[in-house]
Amino acid sequence: MIKIDVERKAFGENEILRDIRFEVADGETVAILGASGIGKSTLLRLIAGIDEAFEGEIVRPSNIAMVFQEPVLLPWRSALQNLTLVHPTLGEQAARGALERIGIADKAGLFPGQLSLGQQRRLALARAFVGRPALLVMDEPYVSLDPQTAEEMLELTEALIAETRPTVILVTHSEAEAKRLARRTIRLAGRPATIVDGVGPPGAKREDMT
Repeated sequence: MIKIDVERKAFGENEILRDIRFEVADGETVAILGASGIGKSTLLRLIAGIDEAFEGEIVRPSNIAMVFQEPVLLPWRSALQNLTLVHPTLGEQAARGALERIGIADKAGLFPGQLSLGQQRRLALARAFVGRPALLVMDEPYVSLDPQTAEEMLELTEALIAETRPTVILVTHSEAEAKRLARRTIRLAGRPATIVDGVGPPGAKREDMT
């Protein structure tokens, strides 16, 4: 069970988040919705443990992977090395299998700058999933993609979630993405942002929520 209790998050005098409280069951996928700039990415960084300067408490597993808005790959390393260096226990054969699973096995020796944006995002997904994280946090991973590539990425994400069964917290501005991937949605609004809709018991289906 992942427990989020953010009493307050501010940058200086600029208060971003207040009274954000919810829980996520093991293996559940929850989407966080809200307008651009509302504080969704800030909340995700708190949940992932990247930013610990807040008032409150977050209980989460130690095995966490994050998919950022930008691929954030190692530009001086090949696609294959972006997997094996981040996951030292991953053998080359397994890493090549991961690249084959995401459809870029023939790009193993290329550097990120030689890949298309869609291919870079596929590699970022593989890097996250190959470690079989207990918690996967995803920050608008399909932004700036054309519709066909975004659809391919959504299909790939669905398949990888089904295969590895992590708990997933997804930030998105897209209702369609949330409906496609998440069992439950939580909406942020206001200044500072707080939860205005969607909190239900962990594991609840949408029809169970009020």
